[in-house]
Amino acid sequence: KSSVQTIGEEQIQNPYTELLVLKGHQDIVRFLVQIDDCRFASAGDDGIIFLWNAQTGEKLFELHGHTHKITAIAPFSSSDASEEKKHLILTASADRTVIVWDCTSGRQVQKVSCFHSTVKCLTVLQRLDVWLSGGSDLCVWNRKLDLLCKTSHLTDAGISALVELPKNCVAATVGKELVIFRLIASDDGSEGWNVLEVKRLVDHQDNILSLVSVNDLTFVTGSHVGELIVWDAVDWTKQACECNFWDSSVPPDVQPEIKLSQSPNETSVQHLTSDEECVFAAVGKGIYVYNLQMKRVIACQRTAHDSSVLHIEKLPNRQLISCSEDGSVRIWELREKQQLPAELVPTGFFNMWGFGRASKQANQAAKKMQDNTPMYFLELVGDLIGHSSAVQMFLYFGELGLATCSADHLIILWKDGERESRLRSLTLFQKLAQNGDFQLKF
Repeated sequence: KSSVQTIGEEQIQNPYTELLVLKGHQDIVRFLVQIDDCRFASAGDDGIIFLWNAQTGEKLFELHGHTHKITAIAPFSSSDASEEKKHLILTASADRTVIVWDCTSGRQVQKVSCFHSTVKCLTVLQRLDVWLSGGSDLCVWNRKLDLLCKTSHLTDAGISALVELPKNCVAATVGKELVIFRLIASDDGSEGWNVLEVKRLVDHQDNILSLVSVNDLTFVTGSHVGELIVWDAVDWTKQACECNFWDSSVPPDVQPEIKLSQSPNETSVQHLTSDEECVFAAVGKGIYVYNLQMKRVIACQRTAHDSSVLHIEKLPNRQLISCSEDGSVRIWELREKQQLPAELVPTGFFNMWGFGRASKQANQAAKKMQDNTPMYFLELVGDLIGHSSAVQMFLYFGELGLATCSADHLIILWKDGERESRLRSLTLFQKLAQNGDFQLKF
């Protein structure tokens, strides 16, 4: 019997009771990117990019230009105050090209075809008005798509993720290494840049799968074997590093690394997201909430889904949304646990999850922690069943709802049923009033 939580038909706290199915893609839809308050783009293995209206589900444009699957996508809005704001998107493909698209006209603005390998990630540095492409090397481009500078060939595996750091730096994941690059402006006063490798961090034991910036001071990485490392974004030192809590051979005064689980096939940190207070990690089939100040996991749902969790996001109202290879999308609420006086709160990550043996000292520490540390749990409040295959990711549009994309080639817009019903009623009354059919009778 599955240990995954279930929820009945009565989902009082789940507002998404209506759905719109958006068809068009011919293969797995892997990417969704928000363009503005009510538009988004979708892309995947068919190499086509679609632009959609998030309110109505209307297909706005179908963008053809790539011959292979899309490998990265990023919004690239203009920041020039002298002109009207332009909404652009960048797309990279396995055909070794990058294209810039105009979201207003649906036209291809420019195409770059000088890459020696597939571009796996794109990052826009709005403050510097440049964008970066990561593959077997790191390239820096301006808005006109001129190549400003590039690194030498890094590895055949290439850069899989990029994140912006303070002081004109970026962190790039290259296999199990984290490489810090700095962009330096040219001395001659031109808009030229140089990119220098300034540090390599080799603290992970396996490939880094996820990378997220928390704020200007902190970023976090997660690996295939469940390592989670919290980094200082300014000097690139480890802020939190604990490892092998269950291993008695590790001296207690040695700061180890955070390991989220013991079994490698269940430990891949597939996705990370954060707010100022916590990091939310999708690890194997589970969800873990790690508090940055306390430097420990404060809540977890070890079997949140039947298969690996692929994407997770925090909503403004203490809720989380997760999606999985099992085809489901779930809504969770982070709630404080009411503790009984006699209940012992386990210390550390692994005693909390049942790893290791509790000593007398641990029990005393647990009693102390019980007095002043709140414990939390994740409660399932909504289950969105609509896709027939792995849900790759989603976008949250606030009151407009939720967009999900899947390996079943579909995009689903999930709507607040009560809100949509009110809007329909309002529209009907307005039409009746305009036609003169709606008269108040006394």
